[in-house]
Amino acid sequence: MSAGDRVVFGVRPVEEICRARPREVAVVYVADGHKPGEIDRAIGAAKDRGVAVEFRPRALVAELAGKGSTHQGIVAVVGEYPYATIEAMLAAAAEAGQPPLLMLLDGVTDPHNLGAVARTLEVLGGHGVIIPQRGAAPVTGAAVKASAGATERVRIARVGHLLGVVDHLREQGIRVLAASAGQGERLDQADLTGPTAFVLGSEGRGSREAVARRCDGLIQIPQRGQVDSLNVSVAGALLLYEATRQRQHAGHADPNSARLPRP
Repeated sequence: MSAGDRVVFGVRPVEEICRARPREVAVVYVADGHKPGEIDRAIGAAKDRGVAVEFRPRALVAELAGKGSTHQGIVAVVGEYPYATIEAMLAAAAEAGQPPLLMLLDGVTDPHNLGAVARTLEVLGGHGVIIPQRGAAPVTGAAVKASAGATERVRIARVGHLLGVVDHLREQGIRVLAASAGQGERLDQADLTGPTAFVLGSEGRGSREAVARRCDGLIQIPQRGQVDSLNVSVAGALLLYEATRQRQHAGHADPNSARLPRP
């Protein structure tokens, strides 16, 4: 393995990366004595796409996946994650004839939240996820596993500063809304049919004040319970679902807009 290589682990993630980016997969390692089942589908996907499959001791597979990882007896050694550009996201929206729908993550350090947001965006047909280079989780094997491989199907951009990105998106006519607990426009009353980008901050702290101030406004998810905040990925799912629901009624929805073309 080289310094920039990633290890993707788990049946669904390995299958997806072999189908979506087979040229980037150096090798798939399968644990000796694996039980037949879903893992055979992943092995088949690798072989169908010309990816080398090698059988190795389970201890080696576990070591490559990392301590505490649920590797399910299979890992893939792949190159660096191919981050997208914001321009590619906007071009994908234009090609689909849709108003852009983006998600910006501000200080979200848990790769499981990144993966879950990417999975929701892929399922609901958004156009991309934007993360900062510092103080945020990159696309690691844990993020790929949490996304069930969706990170290999959506456009994820990694940028230097979110403040500049917010300004750029607004200049492009995209309404940027920062999620907030108990403040701002209610999600069920907001018009999300136009070009929209949501900003989600870390749990507890939320979006940084400087980022929130640069946005067009705040948006809140109506709550009735006593817990004062939602998990980041759950909040993202609610925001994306409501935007997609409104767009479907407006005739803008395309469930395949987020997906990268199959090679």
